Amino acid sequence: MAKVVTYEELKAHSTKDSLYVLLHGEVYDVTKFIDEHPGGDDVILAEAGKDATQAFEDVGHSDEARDLLPPLLVGSFEKDGALQIGDTKTPGSSASVSNAVEQGSNLMYFVPLTLLGAYFAWRFYGA
Repeated sequence: MAKVVTYEELKAHSTKDSLYVLLHGEVYDVTKFIDEHPGGDDVILAEAGKDATQAFEDVGHSDEARDLLPPLLVGSFEKDGALQIGDTKTPGSSASVSNAVEQGSNLMYFVPLTLLGAYFAWRFYGA
């Protein structure tokens, strides 16, 4: 049976000498890897003791980087602990943000052009 890691245990392993990282609900011991991390040790240490899934996914790690994780697995993170992990497995969240930005961009052009057209119509028909 897989080990269940508690929030207290995750917090206890948040130093360079003993470092656990929480990714997608799984806890990994990255102590031996921290000196080899291409982004430096500060990047990983900044995510110690909390859910690092979003930071991990935002960087866009390669398949090779993901292949390094299974041997480092300590266990699953407790489901009902003090730290609630987010549901970052759904790719729709970034798509919805992108869609909102596109709609906002369209609105930024449509509203001024409409006002400009209304102004010229008022000047033309009002005179």
